[in-house]
Amino acid sequence: MATILNIETATEVCSVNLARDGEILVEKESSEGLNHSQLLTVFIDELFRENNFEPAQLDAVAVSKGPGSYTGLRIGVSVAKGLCYSLGIPLIAVGTPEALGKYTAQNREDFIQGIENTENALFCPMIDARRMEVYTALFNAKGDKIKPVSAKIIDEYSFSEYLNQHPVLFFGNGAQKCKEALTHPNALFSGPLKASARFMIKLAEEKYNNNDFEDVAYFEPFYLKNFIATVPKNKVI
Repeated sequence: MATILNIETATEVCSVNLARDGEILVEKESSEGLNHSQLLTVFIDELFRENNFEPAQLDAVAVSKGPGSYTGLRIGVSVAKGLCYSLGIPLIAVGTPEALGKYTAQNREDFIQGIENTENALFCPMIDARRMEVYTALFNAKGDKIKPVSAKIIDEYSFSEYLNQHPVLFFGNGAQKCKEALTHPNALFSGPLKASARFMIKLAEEKYNNNDFEDVAYFEPFYLKNFIATVPKNKVI
């Protein structure tokens, strides 16, 4: 019986929950923007205090490893590593597209309407990477990854080899901006629009049972692209 704290900070959503044996117990979540540095530790403290839960009762901490917001990932991973180090418990890393993709595929009947054979559908989580670029991957109806995580600039030809043979469900916080470009009749837009720690629960439990843990000292988020600092236009002299 594993009790796991799940942390999701890869996007604009700051989300944490306590889960036991793959089932959610309690959660805290905000999608108001990238203010994870102010919210994350407060949410965790509130989860513990409001539910009379002692940190020593945790068996592991799971954190979304990205790709996504550079700052958000740094905050989430730093807090997760600090908890694991101080409590002497394992660190679990869950890919953000994997969490979104597998959850949606496994619950596909809730998101796909008007298709007789949903087992033929493919599932494409999209995490906003600015402009017309997204972090994405592709999953079949079993939740198996058939196209690896990559950074992709979306145009009218994107995913055409899959759209010609399958209905493809696009979702996540990067999907809506791609709607005008992806006009193929098999392109569907539904499913979760935002990341959440609740999508991590099953994968985190599975990794815990398989002893699939990270090195607390050396683990780094999966950035996929190098961080590039920019200066706002109104700050340029």
